[in-house]
Amino acid sequence: VPRAEETYGVPAEIIVAIIGVETLYGRITGSYRVIDALSTLAFDYPKRSPFFTKELKSYLMLTREQGFDPLTLKGSYAGAMGYGQFMPSSYLSYAVDFDGDEVIDIWNNPVDAIGSVANYFKRHGWRTDAQVVSAADAAADAPQDWFVSSRKDLKPVRTVAQFAEAGIVPRAETDPAAMATAMKFELEDGYEYWLGLHNFYVITRYNHSAMYAMSVYQLSQRIGAKAGQ
Repeated sequence: VPRAEETYGVPAEIIVAIIGVETLYGRITGSYRVIDALSTLAFDYPKRSPFFTKELKSYLMLTREQGFDPLTLKGSYAGAMGYGQFMPSSYLSYAVDFDGDEVIDIWNNPVDAIGSVANYFKRHGWRTDAQVVSAADAAADAPQDWFVSSRKDLKPVRTVAQFAEAGIVPRAETDPAAMATAMKFELEDGYEYWLGLHNFYVITRYNHSAMYAMSVYQLSQRIGAKAGQ
Protein backbone atom coordinates (compact mmCIF):
# COMPACT_ATOMS: atom_id res chain seq x y z
CA VAL A 1 0.00 0.00 0.00
CA PRO A 2 2.78 2.55 0.71
CA ARG A 3 4.16 1.95 -2.82
CA ALA A 4 0.72 2.61 -4.29
CA GLU A 5 0.52 5.85 -2.31
CA GLU A 6 3.95 6.88 -3.55
CA THR A 7 3.16 5.94 -7.16
CA TYR A 8 -0.31 7.45 -7.47
CA GLY A 9 -0.44 10.06 -4.70
CA VAL A 10 -3.54 8.51 -3.10
CA PRO A 11 -3.34 8.07 0.70
CA ALA A 12 -2.82 4.50 1.83
CA GLU A 13 -5.69 4.80 4.29
CA ILE A 14 -8.12 5.73 1.48
CA ILE A 15 -7.08 2.67 -0.54
CA VAL A 16 -7.41 0.42 2.49
CA ALA A 17 -10.79 1.93 3.39
CA ILE A 18 -12.18 1.33 -0.10
CA ILE A 19 -11.22 -2.35 -0.04
CA GLY A 20 -12.57 -2.64 3.50
CA VAL A 21 -15.95 -1.14 2.61
CA GLU A 22 -16.23 -3.03 -0.68
CA THR A 23 -15.29 -6.57 0.34
CA LEU A 24 -14.15 -6.59 3.99
CA TYR A 25 -10.56 -6.88 2.74
CA GLY A 26 -11.31 -9.61 0.24
CA ARG A 27 -13.49 -11.77 2.46
CA ILE A 28 -16.79 -11.02 0.66
CA THR A 29 -16.13 -10.66 -3.06
CA GLY A 30 -19.25 -12.36 -4.43
CA SER A 31 -20.11 -15.94 -5.25
CA TYR A 32 -21.89 -15.50 -8.59
CA ARG A 33 -20.29 -16.47 -11.88
CA VAL A 34 -19.64 -13.12 -13.51
CA ILE A 35 -20.78 -14.33 -16.91
CA ASP A 36 -24.09 -15.53 -15.44
CA ALA A 37 -24.72 -12.28 -13.58
CA LEU A 38 -23.95 -10.08 -16.56
CA SER A 39 -25.82 -12.23 -19.07
CA THR A 40 -28.94 -12.28 -16.91
CA LEU A 41 -28.88 -8.52 -16.42
CA ALA A 42 -28.06 -7.82 -20.07
CA PHE A 43 -30.83 -9.98 -21.53
CA ASP A 44 -33.51 -10.19 -18.82
CA TYR A 45 -33.46 -6.70 -17.30
CA PRO A 46 -34.56 -4.32 -20.08
CA LYS A 47 -34.24 -1.17 -17.96
CA ARG A 48 -30.46 -1.57 -17.65
CA SER A 49 -29.81 -3.76 -20.67
CA PRO A 50 -27.56 -1.29 -22.53
CA PHE A 51 -25.32 -0.85 -19.48
CA PHE A 52 -24.97 -4.54 -18.71
CA THR A 53 -24.60 -5.52 -22.36
CA LYS A 54 -21.61 -3.19 -22.50
CA GLU A 55 -20.25 -4.72 -19.28
CA LEU A 56 -20.69 -8.24 -20.68
CA LYS A 57 -18.72 -7.24 -23.77
CA SER A 58 -16.00 -5.73 -21.57
CA TYR A 59 -15.89 -8.90 -19.49
CA LEU A 60 -15.39 -11.10 -22.54
CA MET A 61 -12.67 -8.75 -23.75
CA LEU A 62 -10.75 -8.79 -20.48
CA THR A 63 -10.90 -12.57 -20.15
CA ARG A 64 -9.58 -12.93 -23.70
CA GLU A 65 -6.80 -10.40 -23.14
CA GLN A 66 -5.71 -11.93 -19.83
CA GLY A 67 -6.22 -15.58 -20.79
CA PHE A 68 -8.83 -16.15 -18.06
CA ASP A 69 -11.58 -18.75 -18.34
CA PRO A 70 -14.76 -16.63 -18.62
CA LEU A 71 -16.83 -19.40 -17.06
CA THR A 72 -14.95 -19.52 -13.77
CA LEU A 73 -14.49 -15.97 -12.45
CA LYS A 74 -16.77 -15.00 -9.57
CA GLY A 75 -18.21 -11.66 -8.52
CA SER A 76 -21.25 -9.88 -7.13
CA TYR A 77 -24.82 -10.29 -8.35
CA ALA A 78 -24.19 -7.23 -10.55
CA GLY A 79 -20.89 -8.49 -11.98
CA ALA A 80 -18.53 -6.45 -9.78
CA MET A 81 -15.22 -8.25 -9.34
CA GLY A 82 -12.34 -8.75 -6.97
CA TYR A 83 -11.07 -6.97 -3.85
CA GLY A 84 -12.16 -3.57 -5.14
CA GLN A 85 -15.36 -4.70 -6.89
CA PHE A 86 -14.48 -3.36 -10.32
CA MET A 87 -17.04 -3.65 -13.07
CA PRO A 88 -15.49 -5.10 -16.26
CA SER A 89 -15.32 -1.71 -18.00
CA SER A 90 -13.47 -0.29 -14.99
CA TYR A 91 -11.11 -3.25 -15.09
CA LEU A 92 -10.28 -2.51 -18.73
CA SER A 93 -9.76 1.19 -18.01
CA TYR A 94 -8.08 1.26 -14.60
CA ALA A 95 -6.85 -2.16 -13.41
CA VAL A 96 -3.06 -2.47 -13.37
CA ASP A 97 -0.40 -5.17 -13.11
CA PHE A 98 1.16 -3.67 -9.98
CA ASP A 99 3.52 -6.54 -9.18
CA GLY A 100 4.91 -6.92 -12.70
CA ASP A 101 3.97 -10.57 -13.28
CA GLU A 102 2.18 -9.70 -16.58
CA VAL A 103 -1.23 -10.72 -15.22
CA ILE A 104 -3.79 -8.26 -13.86
CA ASP A 105 -5.40 -10.31 -11.10
CA ILE A 106 -7.76 -8.32 -8.86
CA TRP A 107 -9.45 -11.51 -7.56
CA ASN A 108 -6.56 -13.25 -5.82
CA ASN A 109 -3.65 -10.79 -5.91
CA PRO A 110 -3.99 -7.97 -3.35
CA VAL A 111 -0.99 -6.16 -4.86
CA ASP A 112 -2.75 -5.74 -8.20
CA ALA A 113 -6.01 -4.87 -6.41
CA ILE A 114 -4.34 -2.15 -4.34
CA GLY A 115 -2.57 -0.64 -7.34
CA SER A 116 -5.79 -0.75 -9.36
CA VAL A 117 -7.82 1.10 -6.72
CA ALA A 118 -5.09 3.75 -6.42
CA ASN A 119 -4.95 4.14 -10.21
CA TYR A 120 -8.73 4.50 -10.35
CA PHE A 121 -8.59 7.41 -7.92
CA LYS A 122 -5.64 9.04 -9.65
CA ARG A 123 -7.31 8.79 -13.06
CA HIS A 124 -10.47 10.34 -11.64
CA GLY A 125 -8.53 13.39 -10.53
CA TRP A 126 -7.45 12.76 -6.93
CA ARG A 127 -5.40 15.73 -5.71
CA THR A 128 -2.50 14.69 -3.50
CA ASP A 129 -2.53 16.25 -0.01
CA ALA A 130 -5.73 18.18 -0.75
CA GLN A 131 -8.54 18.50 1.78
CA VAL A 132 -11.43 16.04 1.41
CA VAL A 133 -14.20 17.42 3.62
CA SER A 134 -14.86 19.96 6.32
CA ALA A 135 -17.41 19.65 9.08
CA ALA A 136 -19.82 22.57 8.90
CA ASP A 137 -22.50 24.44 10.77
CA ALA A 138 -25.77 25.34 9.07
CA ALA A 139 -28.09 28.19 9.90
CA ALA A 140 -31.78 27.47 10.29
CA ASP A 141 -32.53 29.45 7.13
CA ALA A 142 -29.82 27.79 5.00
CA PRO A 143 -31.30 26.79 1.61
CA GLN A 144 -32.29 23.16 1.93
CA ASP A 145 -32.14 22.54 -1.81
CA TRP A 146 -28.38 23.23 -1.68
CA PHE A 147 -27.80 19.96 0.17
CA VAL A 148 -27.14 16.74 -1.72
CA SER A 149 -30.37 14.77 -2.11
CA SER A 150 -29.50 12.48 -5.03
CA ARG A 151 -26.56 11.33 -7.11
CA LYS A 152 -27.29 14.20 -9.50
CA ASP A 153 -26.23 16.67 -6.79
CA LEU A 154 -22.78 15.22 -6.09
CA LYS A 155 -20.74 17.34 -8.51
CA PRO A 156 -19.64 20.61 -6.87
CA VAL A 157 -21.24 23.66 -8.50
CA ARG A 158 -20.83 26.26 -5.70
CA THR A 159 -17.85 27.65 -3.84
CA VAL A 160 -17.18 27.40 -0.13
CA ALA A 161 -17.67 31.18 0.01
CA GLN A 162 -21.14 30.89 -1.55
CA PHE A 163 -22.12 28.25 1.00
CA ALA A 164 -20.80 30.41 3.84
CA GLU A 165 -22.81 33.40 2.63
CA ALA A 166 -25.91 31.19 2.60
CA GLY A 167 -25.30 30.05 6.18
CA ILE A 168 -23.47 26.75 5.60
CA VAL A 169 -20.11 27.54 7.19
CA PRO A 170 -17.07 25.21 7.39
CA ARG A 171 -15.63 24.70 10.86
CA ALA A 172 -12.08 24.16 9.60
CA GLU A 173 -10.07 26.63 7.56
CA THR A 174 -11.09 25.99 3.96
CA ASP A 175 -10.23 27.79 0.74
CA PRO A 176 -13.22 30.11 0.07
CA ALA A 177 -12.75 29.66 -3.69
CA ALA A 178 -12.80 25.84 -3.54
CA MET A 179 -15.76 24.13 -5.16
CA ALA A 180 -17.85 22.10 -2.73
CA THR A 181 -21.06 20.24 -2.11
CA ALA A 182 -23.11 20.48 1.07
CA MET A 183 -24.36 17.41 2.87
CA LYS A 184 -26.45 16.70 5.91
CA PHE A 185 -26.70 13.35 7.63
CA GLU A 186 -29.48 12.52 10.04
CA LEU A 187 -28.50 11.53 13.58
CA GLU A 188 -30.66 10.40 16.49
CA ASP A 189 -30.89 13.95 17.81
CA GLY A 190 -30.67 16.06 14.67
CA TYR A 191 -28.28 16.47 11.74
CA GLU A 192 -24.57 16.83 11.14
CA TYR A 193 -23.40 18.99 8.27
CA TRP A 194 -20.40 18.70 5.96
CA LEU A 195 -18.88 20.38 2.96
CA GLY A 196 -17.35 17.93 0.51
CA LEU A 197 -14.50 19.23 -1.65
CA HIS A 198 -12.99 17.97 -4.91
CA ASN A 199 -11.43 14.82 -3.43
CA PHE A 200 -14.75 13.92 -1.83
CA TYR A 201 -16.31 14.09 -5.28
CA VAL A 202 -13.57 11.76 -6.53
CA ILE A 203 -14.57 9.19 -3.88
CA THR A 204 -18.15 9.37 -5.18
CA ARG A 205 -16.87 8.37 -8.62
CA TYR A 206 -16.20 4.94 -7.11
CA ASN A 207 -19.78 4.69 -5.84
CA HIS A 208 -22.26 7.49 -6.57
CA SER A 209 -23.39 8.04 -3.00
CA ALA A 210 -22.53 10.75 -0.48
CA MET A 211 -23.15 8.30 2.38
CA TYR A 212 -20.75 5.81 0.79
CA ALA A 213 -18.05 8.43 0.31
CA MET A 214 -18.41 9.69 3.88
CA SER A 215 -18.18 6.13 5.19
CA VAL A 216 -14.97 5.59 3.23
CA TYR A 217 -13.53 8.89 4.42
CA GLN A 218 -14.35 8.35 8.08
CA LEU A 219 -13.03 4.78 8.00
CA SER A 220 -9.84 6.08 6.37
CA GLN A 221 -9.42 8.56 9.21
CA ARG A 222 -9.67 5.81 11.79
CA ILE A 223 -7.22 3.66 9.84
CA GLY A 224 -4.80 6.57 9.55
CA ALA A 225 -5.05 7.35 13.26
CA LYS A 226 -4.46 3.69 14.16
CA ALA A 227 -1.47 3.45 11.82
CA GLY A 228 0.02 6.59 13.37
CA GLN A 229 -0.09 5.28 16.92
